[in-house]
Amino acid sequence: MKNHALFTFCLLIFTSASALPLRADEKTDRYNVLFIISDDLTYTALSCYGNEVCQTPNIDAIAAKGVRFTRAYCQGTYCGPSRASFMSGYYPHATGVLGYTNPRPQIGDRATWSQHFKNHGYYAARVSKIFHMGVPGGIEIGGDGRDHDNYNGADDILSWTERFNSPGPEWKAPGDGETLEGNPDGKKPVIGGNTFVVVAADGDDEVHSDGKTAVKAAELIAAHKDEPFWLGVGFVRPHVPFVSPRKYHEPFLPYDKMVLPEKIEGDWDDIPKPGINYKTSENMKMDLRRQKKAIGGYYASVAYMDAQVGKVMAALEASGVADKTIVIFTSDHGYHLGEHDFWAKVSLRDESAGVPLIISVPGKKPAVCDSFVELLDLYPTVASLCGLPKQERLQGKDISGMLDDPTLEVRDAAFSVAPMRKGFLLRERDWAYLQYEEDASKGIELFDMKKDPLQYTNLAELPEQADRVAEFKAKMAAKLAVLRANDL
Repeated sequence: MKNHALFTFCLLIFTSASALPLRADEKTDRYNVLFIISDDLTYTALSCYGNEVCQTPNIDAIAAKGVRFTRAYCQGTYCGPSRASFMSGYYPHATGVLGYTNPRPQIGDRATWSQHFKNHGYYAARVSKIFHMGVPGGIEIGGDGRDHDNYNGADDILSWTERFNSPGPEWKAPGDGETLEGNPDGKKPVIGGNTFVVVAADGDDEVHSDGKTAVKAAELIAAHKDEPFWLGVGFVRPHVPFVSPRKYHEPFLPYDKMVLPEKIEGDWDDIPKPGINYKTSENMKMDLRRQKKAIGGYYASVAYMDAQVGKVMAALEASGVADKTIVIFTSDHGYHLGEHDFWAKVSLRDESAGVPLIISVPGKKPAVCDSFVELLDLYPTVASLCGLPKQERLQGKDISGMLDDPTLEVRDAAFSVAPMRKGFLLRERDWAYLQYEEDASKGIELFDMKKDPLQYTNLAELPEQADRVAEFKAKMAAKLAVLRANDL
């Protein structure tokens, strides 16, 4: 503990000494950064990505002004590894964060994304979850009288000028609640933890964490509009529990009108055991009614989160600095809503590894970009757009050219990992290759994304695909070798 305290003290001295004051012209000329991230959000739930049931007008409005990426991928398919990766600028196996810890011990005095901006004169703050924070556990702290300001999850204090948390009642919120998971006889009460629970809650938006986050973010924008800022706004919905004010559930009632993804007999027969997700309709004991209610509750949480995004964007417009602020909207990873009878995150299928990503830069034309990008690319890209010094050490790529030319390709594939499954993904335009263990000893999956975009037929064991599988194994080995050669 003494060594850790000394290490942190030295880093604080280092970062204070390296912070550069801005000249008067830089204070007015540099872009602000508004980074909005939702938790456990699949792109398939957004109307700007084609969902016709769940309407997200405020996120759609950002997309209407920005570049919407259709092939954006996270680098870790659950919260901790993904967030540590895009905030540090390194892949999960370089940060060493394969669970829920902070990357600081591994990255040492190297600046995280927001810290790089802070070191160059920006006010850098977060509201709620940017690095990993337990949901619902971390959000409940404060709602029961404890000091929520002392709960910061796996946060990194060096990354921020200030940081703020947003407590809420979560699954304990008064209203109509039901536990859907592991409750086939309906006798289990509403419970906490990482459990599928739907609550149509009493009260208004600001009873809950995301409502409080929107209010605080609006306050910070108004307070810091006269200086350059990097503001991270972390919404925790639609992460379980699916709790939101009652009015957001109304468009999805009755829940039995929700349409489930197609179910294929024997869907799991041709995939290796690690490829079967950790949450399934079977092991969650969710019948069709509960599955449909899970989708309705998830959509209600998305609609609630979208309304809070609208409040933050309204505050940005009111501040008078929208025309000098880069706005980014994304999620830490995707989410299954019954595809293949899978639920939640962790898998390497597109629904879990793919993410929504919208980047809006003042003065640039709106567009749709179908080229591959990774969340890891945000750090170097936004630093470049804001004129900050380039850091060659970062493992992400500068994709700012795509904002002017959406046909530009910087990557020929996206790479993601599922540490819980010891799995790796190489996602090319025509093929998706999934491998379990670095030597593929626990199995592989290969999908023809042109003929089989929903990934129902694993081709990995077919003799006619042997050469392709060998080629992908070699590509994966080369990718992993490069990551280690370019690690910390």
